[in-house]
Amino acid sequence: MRFSELRYKEVICVSTGQRLGYVCDAELDACTGKILSLIVPGQARFFGLLGREEDYCLPWSCITRMGEDIILVEKEPPRCGRGHRRQRQG
Repeated sequence: MRFSELRYKEVICVSTGQRLGYVCDAELDACTGKILSLIVPGQARFFGLLGREEDYCLPWSCITRMGEDIILVEKEPPRCGRGHRRQRQG
């Protein structure tokens, strides 16, 4: 499977039934070429005007099943700390 195919798969948390979104990025091991985790962007705040929530990091061990159009994760994935609103410096 290619990464371009992963980008069109929706990620759903099995325990809560929550739709987390679509895969936007992946973390790879440079030595082995294996996927370590998938990144899903956080939800938009107030129609995207206030930025986004933090991204989800989905470790490969969290993924329970990968179908043709969805990816099921076993537990609520941790937040990455990426994609949060930038604070003004000033």
